[in-house]
Amino acid sequence: MNSYPRPLEDITVLDLTTALAGPFATFLLAGLGARVIKIENPSGPDTCRFNAPYLGANGPQLSREHRDDMSVSAINRLRNKMGVTLNLKHPQAHAVFEKLVTKADMLVENFSRGVLDRLGAGYAEVSRINPRLLYCSITGFGSQGEGPGKAMDTIIQALSGVMMTSGAAGDPPVRVGIPFADLCAPLFGVIGLLAALHQTRRAGIGQHVDVSMLGVMTALVASEPFDLLELCGVPQRTGQTLPRLAPFGVYPTADGYAAICAPTEAFASTLFGAIGRPELNNDDNFRTRDARVRNVAEVDRIVAEYTSVRPTSEIVATLGRAGVPAAEVRTPAAAVRDPLVVARSETVRLHHPTARADVDVYGPGLPIVFSGSTTGFDQPPPGIGEHNEQIYCGMLGYSQDELRAFESAGVI
Repeated sequence: MNSYPRPLEDITVLDLTTALAGPFATFLLAGLGARVIKIENPSGPDTCRFNAPYLGANGPQLSREHRDDMSVSAINRLRNKMGVTLNLKHPQAHAVFEKLVTKADMLVENFSRGVLDRLGAGYAEVSRINPRLLYCSITGFGSQGEGPGKAMDTIIQALSGVMMTSGAAGDPPVRVGIPFADLCAPLFGVIGLLAALHQTRRAGIGQHVDVSMLGVMTALVASEPFDLLELCGVPQRTGQTLPRLAPFGVYPTADGYAAICAPTEAFASTLFGAIGRPELNNDDNFRTRDARVRNVAEVDRIVAEYTSVRPTSEIVATLGRAGVPAAEVRTPAAAVRDPLVVARSETVRLHHPTARADVDVYGPGLPIVFSGSTTGFDQPPPGIGEHNEQIYCGMLGYSQDELRAFESAGVI
């Protein structure tokens, strides 16, 4: 039974993010219990609100046909956040923003380098207002130095080298199907914020947490010594299998594909027995991992010869009984509905905040299970400026008349 409050229940986060990398960081903080205040320009809200597909009373649509239709991206990324509007370009907005900063513990932004400095919301100005504030920037190339142009996920994948790590030798570059850079960089942003929070509680002063999407992706690519392996004769791009761990990879079946991983002597020996080729364990060409690596093409041919004429379910069951790691290669639709994953709230069924459309759509949950804390997402995404009164009047102390004046002047 959960007995603790949500882990970040006492933390207030100002969310100056847009698109995916920044909003995903604040989405995670919200799932951990932080009060996240999503700040949007009233005339130019978060671009994720305009991504197809949309959900509404008529179900999923590729275009927005009704006022209440809401982007699935927005439902995913804005859950458990409070929404306010503030036009930082307006002369009167800075005083309002300063009040917000004094109430906050963290600020997360992913604008292009220098944009918030020009708006009076950069780290130097914000840290002057609230020295304890933790300020996280998630940018394409970091807050120092010039990058080679605009940063988007595909641009970062291209520059980081990750596109040349998948596929077979001679294939065109392979873009990772999910927005890998946009989803990995915020993980490091949140790790940095939580580490800095621990330090702030010891030292009493905040700091700038600066995360580069290119840096994150390149660091991940550097975790595998691709260049050294190539010098040793192992191709940089090895297609569906990983030769240095043979047999290891994805193999065709009679009705799809199966992933099979037998990198150790024990796994390989068991695999050869399970597929009816126990004699290979006494063959000098296959008995050791080094031998299997030297003869990887033959190893993969033997495994594929077994798998290609059998249904995936039979292969997975047979190898599973033998203790060899094996799994069906599933579609995304099947994967996100896995009962185990759903039971742990690692993926969750999405609901439109107002329309009563019964649509079978799943999005990310919080894939961390605590023994004593409640986490996750139980609040729908806010409308644009939905919580203006609650934040500006209730938290900052502005009057209703002042709020109406801000609205009339275009401040909020």
